[in-house]
Amino acid sequence: MLIKFKVRGNLRFLSHAEMIKVFQRACVRAGIKAEYTQGFNPRPKLSLPLPRSVGVESDDDLLCLRVSCDPDESRVANCESQIKAGLSSQLPEGCELLSVSIAKAKTSFQPSAATYVLVLHQLGASLSSIGAGRQEYLNEKLKATIKRLLESESLNLQRRDEKKSKFRNVDVRPFLKSIEFDNKGRGPNRSKERLGTRITVECKISSAGSIRIDEILKLLELDVEKLAAPIRRTSIQWQVSEL
Repeated sequence: MLIKFKVRGNLRFLSHAEMIKVFQRACVRAGIKAEYTQGFNPRPKLSLPLPRSVGVESDDDLLCLRVSCDPDESRVANCESQIKAGLSSQLPEGCELLSVSIAKAKTSFQPSAATYVLVLHQLGASLSSIGAGRQEYLNEKLKATIKRLLESESLNLQRRDEKKSKFRNVDVRPFLKSIEFDNKGRGPNRSKERLGTRITVECKISSAGSIRIDEILKLLELDVEKLAAPIRRTSIQWQVSEL
């Protein structure tokens, strides 16, 4: 079963392991016949192919769940609707199911790209000459930073290797596909999320890894205090293959 869902609000602070437990418990409460691993401590066969960073919201996350069905069961559409209804009723506030579909048992889903949206606070909201000037200065500075990043052939950052307890240099430039800058959403009649400067970052994901959201903030010379809304992962591109 391919289950697409979104994460909002305080639920974004759950870790990857905690989100797995949320769905494990929801499946049990909903009476879903999930397949289990073998061994001393059997667990439901479910996975989140692209872990979400703590504190990041998601618009289009994916859960892969293996379920057991009777050999003579042929009502696929009914099975999908029952699982969606059962899970939806057992998930906590902030986790919303978008769709449930069936894939072949030996299908693999590998992420190839992800898009993140960052919304900065609107400075100089009073539109005074000083405030407006400061806002324009910061916008131009950010534009220059983005241009410099995209024109760079390499962007070396130090990343901690947890296994070896030491730092290593990583060139994250190959993982940056695009960075778009937009501050046209300002105005009194816009929603809260649209206020201020909006930055859309598209990242490449491969077997060599990807760039982390904290590394994106570091390269853009931003910190969490400057954000007007939670960082949001808006979309994921998948490579589908049969094992």
